[in-house]
Amino acid sequence: MVSQHGILLAAGLISDHFGPLVAKVCDCLLRHGALQLTEIVRRLKLPQGQVKNSLLVLIQHNCVQAFSSPRGDRTITLYLAIFDNVLHRLRFSKFISVIRAAIPESETLIEGLLQNGRLTFDQLVGRTISKVPEGTIRPAREEIRMNFNKLVYARYVERCPKAEPYFNPQEDEQSTAARRRVPKTAEEVLSLKQKVVNTATLSDPERFSEIPYGMEDASKANDCPHNAVAGAKRKHGAFEVDEELNSTIAENEVLWRVNFEKFIFCLKKKFCADRKKPKLKVGTHPIWESFFEANLTDKDTNSVTSSTNGILEKLGQKEGTAAMTIGDIKPVLLDLQCTTSDGEEFTFDLRKMVEACRNEEIESLVKKKYGQEAFTIFRLLVTQGCAVETDQIIDTTILDKQIVHSTLYKLWNDGYIDTEKIASAAGTGYAQFFVWRAKNTFREQFIDNLYHAALNLRQMVNYIAELLLEGSKDETKLRNRKNILILALTRHDDSLMLFHDF
Repeated sequence: MVSQHGILLAAGLISDHFGPLVAKVCDCLLRHGALQLTEIVRRLKLPQGQVKNSLLVLIQHNCVQAFSSPRGDRTITLYLAIFDNVLHRLRFSKFISVIRAAIPESETLIEGLLQNGRLTFDQLVGRTISKVPEGTIRPAREEIRMNFNKLVYARYVERCPKAEPYFNPQEDEQSTAARRRVPKTAEEVLSLKQKVVNTATLSDPERFSEIPYGMEDASKANDCPHNAVAGAKRKHGAFEVDEELNSTIAENEVLWRVNFEKFIFCLKKKFCADRKKPKLKVGTHPIWESFFEANLTDKDTNSVTSSTNGILEKLGQKEGTAAMTIGDIKPVLLDLQCTTSDGEEFTFDLRKMVEACRNEEIESLVKKKYGQEAFTIFRLLVTQGCAVETDQIIDTTILDKQIVHSTLYKLWNDGYIDTEKIASAAGTGYAQFFVWRAKNTFREQFIDNLYHAALNLRQMVNYIAELLLEGSKDETKLRNRKNILILALTRHDDSLMLFHDF
């Protein structure tokens, strides 16, 4: 379940973009889970029309998923808030930067989807043409379609999920009787959200099915790097689809949206690549960059796999590295903890690096807050991953006994660690001693602190924006302060993504 400060941050982001009324509806769904329209109306004491319009806005911008579910002898419609998608509104500028580096000619299309949530291709064409400055040549529809298909082929854009899929909670692994006996936990809420999202999601061939070209456009489409079209008709299994009819439907009726998973994966790769750069040896930076650029597939979001030929191809495009050979790059990749089974493809485990980075972030906070001794003790407990006796902590860390005792108490009092008294047989009697372990929920507490900090930064930015609207005398000073706070929020979001998205 989303923490208190996470809900406040999400409601604040929605309020910034769509106003307080829509934010109230989003807040209600985040706090209470999937609800019917009538239940939302009852809880908020708002007119049904206003609540319905707010839900439509949230659905349009991918922040709420509607689904049908059985209740008794009838089927009802429920609405579920998607917290992750709300939080992504913090990083729209980062998403645009990703496209600017990968497919710059498609930047306007991505910008349109980020701003409007869901659009048909026909709407995107109209918006793209309207953005062209006067006196500049307007792009042809076929050119826009080609740039759009590049986004679909690379999975930056997908067809929208089912509007209202059917989901039956009775089909869950637990029986209805067991559900009544066991109280709802955060895991169950997340499981419900994930199951509803999975039910609504189209199959990959449907999600990433490009817009077909007409006969007159086929020759132009063949110039597209991935060869999107092979003629007027395309075979899907045993069926032939009339491309002209299919193209009309895809352009005028099918709704498209940004594929957030792809963008988060790109940012995850960039984060891991940048995080390791300061530790790289001289001359290995181009190899490390080329390894990530030559990634073979995006299906596994927990690792990066690249072939040696792909890496050499990318190195050949960089200045000063065109003469590198396989013999030059293999030792470097192995030194960077990449694994290989055949010597032809190398894999780097992003999950391990993300885990290490998370521990570093928390340990750094502990060090700043409590000092070097607390940092040493906390790292030991996290590394061990199990209960550690007090005397063992003293012996391992080589710290003074009194310092260890006082530090353990501080960490325990602030919720970073747990303790337990153990009794054991010792000679003719029993001895009692304490064991300590890193608390399972210390990360949730850390993430909530991150939400709180982001919430404060956002509120400060909004406060300065209000002062600027009122016409303050120190306008230049306020604008500079606002820019600094926005930059701080952008950097802070890197930590949010590390713990919440990666």
